[in-house]
Amino acid sequence: MSAPAITAQPCGKPPRAKWRRRSVLPGFGLSLGYTLVYLSLIVLLPLAGLAISSASLGWNEFWAIAFDPRVSAALQLSFGAAMLAAIVNTVFGVLIAWVLVRYRFPGRRWLDAAVDLPFALPTAVAGIALATLYAPNGVFGAFLENVLGVKVGFSALGVVFALMFVGLPFVVRTVQPVLEEIDRETEEVSATLGAGRFRTVTRVILPAMFPAILTGFALSFARGVGEYGSVIFIANNLPFESEIAPLLIVIKLDEHNYAGATAIATIMLVIAFVMLFVINLLQAWSRKWFGHD
Repeated sequence: MSAPAITAQPCGKPPRAKWRRRSVLPGFGLSLGYTLVYLSLIVLLPLAGLAISSASLGWNEFWAIAFDPRVSAALQLSFGAAMLAAIVNTVFGVLIAWVLVRYRFPGRRWLDAAVDLPFALPTAVAGIALATLYAPNGVFGAFLENVLGVKVGFSALGVVFALMFVGLPFVVRTVQPVLEEIDRETEEVSATLGAGRFRTVTRVILPAMFPAILTGFALSFARGVGEYGSVIFIANNLPFESEIAPLLIVIKLDEHNYAGATAIATIMLVIAFVMLFVINLLQAWSRKWFGHD
């Protein structure tokens, strides 16, 4: 049996189509370039300038500013109030989204539109309105302080109320589309298999909503950390009591203490980045876990 003949293959580059996969949509290179340039100008360059300004400080001076009691108190209030407001907004935001999606009632559209009001309302107007309502002589403030003994206006609790106001729409608008996409047939199948309402909610609906709930929580928290306009009107802005970190940065700038303002801003940036990174890890874990289930 004779061996098969070996034919010589021409030496040369394979066709271009085998090595380069063309995109269905044209203009990928140009759009990517515009994206990188825009993000660099708007986000990356300002953050890089902040980092360079902070690097000009010596380590001793930077840590002295970071561990200053007044700065520590302001950072604790900013991040603690933002965390508490985000938790409250997550609970009630999911409830509001559920009501808007699952029920039909008179005035539903007006209620749905009112959720977006904190987006359009200037934060200073929101702060004045909250201070008017929750001041010791306000409509709600007088009742809370005289009857329940709770002081909201011009206190640290007022900061939480202001952050709850500005952060609520982020949770509702993040959870609402996901809730609308959940098929009602899965709930009917769950009920057919003998699951009660509570089990259907905890085992069928909540797992599908959990990534969106975490996203809404992260957005509400990030919005609260940097809030300034509404807080300064409802808080008395006293150091160690109701002074937030953004207000302290403004005070440092008014005092022409640019090094101190830069250091505080860098600390806030690092803490916020770490916390949002952890939340994103939880989001990735929840998508993988519930998607696997």
